[in-house]
Amino acid sequence: MAYQVLIADDYRMIRQMLEMTIAHAAEFELAGRAANAAEAIRFCRNTPVDLVIMDVVMGLGMDGIDAAAEIKRLRPGTKILIITSMAESTYLTRARESGADSFWHKEVQEQPLLDVMRRTMAGESVYPDGMPEVWLGQTVSTELTPRELDVLRGLVGGSTNGEIAAELGISERTVKQHVTDMLNKTGFKSRLQLAVQARGGGLVINDQEE
Repeated sequence: MAYQVLIADDYRMIRQMLEMTIAHAAEFELAGRAANAAEAIRFCRNTPVDLVIMDVVMGLGMDGIDAAAEIKRLRPGTKILIITSMAESTYLTRARESGADSFWHKEVQEQPLLDVMRRTMAGESVYPDGMPEVWLGQTVSTELTPRELDVLRGLVGGSTNGEIAAELGISERTVKQHVTDMLNKTGFKSRLQLAVQARGGGLVINDQEE
């Protein structure tokens, strides 16, 4: 009997790609589709499935990782495979904390999706060692320190230096220095350009701005 799979992704093209993957594997069968996190939770509440393939960013409202935690609460035996095209480093930690069984990056694809699905259903937890490097202006993401990335998330969310300082427990002067250092590394001329390019490239995501 084939494993029943729910696809949860807000992009129709991605859903169709995932459906094609399932269609070419005899051991998997499409059980349903969801265009947002709420739909995915509702489907799993009403219909048991063996595997949920869940994107992280799905428009307004709850993201896929929070939805994964809720589905695991409702259906502990359901396997969840988180997928994303973003490079946001916190996704790996959050996915593990949510109880998601595996994680697959759409852009890197070190392993074919079908292999990850099979290994997940066999009881493995398949996670990459880290997120991919992405260019941000004149530098790559790995050249930014963890604290700089924390400050950058605040910028992406539209926070002021004071708000970022309060959130991170550091001084406004330190926040300003981190912003200056990132501008120097990337070659961007303004904090707005820095934030727009970081968000557009998927380097950091701020939950409050989704």
